[in-house]
Amino acid sequence: MDRMMSRRELLCRGGMGMGALMLADLMGQAFADDAPTLNPLSPKKSHFPGRAKRVIHIFANGGPSHVDTFDPKPALERQSGKPLPGEFQKGGNTKGNTTFPSPFKFRKYGQSGIEV
Repeated sequence: MDRMMSRRELLCRGGMGMGALMLADLMGQAFADDAPTLNPLSPKKSHFPGRAKRVIHIFANGGPSHVDTFDPKPALERQSGKPLPGEFQKGGNTKGNTTFPSPFKFRKYGQSGIEV
């Protein structure tokens, strides 16, 4: 192909190429919508109708972790300041790392005396 393309021919071929790409994309989207979902984790129809009238969703960004809320860890206090156990020292620079106690203080409340 020694022959040079004219500007008109270049625009024509380029436009047809772009049109073909757009058509392929549009047809792919159209056929993808008709395809059955094969995802086993996709929502399935319920056996019974839902009875809930309202839902409360609490998202506590930056709140205390589940480890430290309402659950005192006496062993964590005893291990405070000691070097990390061997299974935690496998990767990276762990020299000088020690365990920390819980930053929360627990006290006994109520008639049951549970620490919270």
